[in-house]
Amino acid sequence: MVKKTQSTQETAFLTVEEDQAFTSLRANLAEINKRKEVTGYILRNATSAIVDLKNHARLTEYAILSSQTLDSAQEISELFTLGTIENILIEGKDTKMLCVVTDENKIAIFIEKNADHNDISRQI
Repeated sequence: MVKKTQSTQETAFLTVEEDQAFTSLRANLAEINKRKEVTGYILRNATSAIVDLKNHARLTEYAILSSQTLDSAQEISELFTLGTIENILIEGKDTKMLCVVTDENKIAIFIEKNADHNDISRQI
């Protein structure tokens, strides 16, 4: 019985830490999203998701793109034993998508093609 209580306390502690990390990332992404070259972001973890896109009509497309990108990167990493995926950059004709994985949080930031993705990555 004592072990179960300790496990519950540890789980509660981890949940609080994860919530703090999620909240901190959300605040950073809100600041990043104010930049004119940023068109939006998606932040998600196992229990929550936040979507802030300037073009709401493409919400479903962006959500699927970011999810499939992160899943595919994970599969490729496992297939070729590349290790942990931290950042992914996809460049299209007019837009770039920067995906960042931090602990259990997954971020996709959509930016104009000419934007400095390294600067945005450092800001996270």
